[in-house]
Amino acid sequence: MLAHVDSLAVLGVDAYLVRVEVDVSPGLISFSVVGLPDAAVRESGERVRAAIRNSGFAMPSRRITVNLAPADTKKQGPIFDLPIALGVLLGDGQLASPATSFAACGELGLNGEVRPITGVLPMALGAREAGKTAFLVPKANAAEAAVVEGLQIFPVESLADAVDWIQNGNRAPQEAHFSPDALENVHGDIDWADVKGQEAVKRALEVAAAGGHNILLVGAPGSGKTLLSRRLPTILPPLLLEEALEVTKLYSVAGLLPSGQSLVSSRPFRSPHHTVSHAGLVGGGSFPRPGEISLAHHGVLFLDELPEFHRDVLEVMRQPLEDGQVSIARAAQSLTFPARFQLVAAMNPCPCGFLLGGSESFGNSNGGKGDNKPCTCTAPQIRRYLARISGPLVDRIDIHIEVPRLSSEELMSKRAGEPSACVRKRVMAARARQVERMRGDGLTSNGQMKARQLRVYCDMDASTKDLLKAAINQFGLSGRGYDRILKVSRTIADLEASEKIELHHVAEAINYRAFDRKLFG
Repeated sequence: MLAHVDSLAVLGVDAYLVRVEVDVSPGLISFSVVGLPDAAVRESGERVRAAIRNSGFAMPSRRITVNLAPADTKKQGPIFDLPIALGVLLGDGQLASPATSFAACGELGLNGEVRPITGVLPMALGAREAGKTAFLVPKANAAEAAVVEGLQIFPVESLADAVDWIQNGNRAPQEAHFSPDALENVHGDIDWADVKGQEAVKRALEVAAAGGHNILLVGAPGSGKTLLSRRLPTILPPLLLEEALEVTKLYSVAGLLPSGQSLVSSRPFRSPHHTVSHAGLVGGGSFPRPGEISLAHHGVLFLDELPEFHRDVLEVMRQPLEDGQVSIARAAQSLTFPARFQLVAAMNPCPCGFLLGGSESFGNSNGGKGDNKPCTCTAPQIRRYLARISGPLVDRIDIHIEVPRLSSEELMSKRAGEPSACVRKRVMAARARQVERMRGDGLTSNGQMKARQLRVYCDMDASTKDLLKAAINQFGLSGRGYDRILKVSRTIADLEASEKIELHHVAEAINYRAFDRKLFG
């Protein structure tokens, strides 16, 4: 007898419908799975046999053939165990087909337990798009799936529980335990007020947060680069519901969503080690999975000790920094993952880290002044160190700022700085102006502007244009560097609620581009 149960599989971050067809027919006892299954899917036969027997049902002593359609797409993982088991029981006549159009997914234990799986949120979205009215999921994944409106989610703990739902259907669906009010930046005890001094750097980070700009922090060891970077998410606006769904899909597919959690409610902060591989940063694998730049989508990607990363790994970020997405090509398919992140990079100015400690000349071993330590690096060592970062990558970073070491008075001061909540209010007000201005373009921050938006929204008077022209000539700015100055100037104006870009806005933005010419020029 032929039966079928619908399930879903994830390709990239989107799901597609998979029809699990089960044929139970006379013949030699066998269990075969076709439809381009991987090893985990092929092994489902043994799990299904044991789960059916240990759940109190009879395993048919017949020839069983399972087809996963469409047959031209590779299937992976144990997510088809539950629909295969239900299909076997339907095909053997032990279970009657329900009237409800449903889909099912879940891994089976040998005792019939339904275990959690990854990628349930995109599967639920796919089930709704396919016209399903009910979706059977492992109990541990029910809160995640219940976020999707217009689809009834029924959590099941075991194969017997799923059979009971099909036979009786007398239970209430899972309720969504999520409220948009929960989308707040919750970062524990981390607060902007923890940072002592560094007013210029905090101003640069506020500008970066207000416009979604990438930023590079350069300073000696212990100057506070990591401390500052880790507090940037505390001043960013809360996630919108659409953004939270996009981020949660990525974390669900990657298997990083905690059990029982429905949504990622705060902006991600990812900080990969400098030994991260190419695939670890941008994503990949035989079945491509999102990398760190996608897991930082709508959040912050912090790269500490930037020159220590392999250069070829850094270079692959150039396209995502421009396009907000990363494409992974394989022989049989090409997948695209979203990657609209805010890059925060930190580095020392030289191998020893003390190049900027009061001395203006590279390779000067006579040292800095005051409490600063002397730089012991030679000029060739410094050039080799800085050459690990390519010019095109540096050019894609909007703001470059030096992080000086704190004085003894600043270190010993007990005066608390401005709290994150106050800074976040200014940032959110600036972002609101940007969203309103670019509503017709579908953009949410100045950092996303392209050439057309720059022409339309970056209006300035003649004296401001003259200053900008002088900066181009003096610093040899590229077209991309010029665009970066315009974007940052627009953000500084938004922080001051100014409709027009004025002279001092451009002057501050130029200052954020001048430092890299001193270091990398």
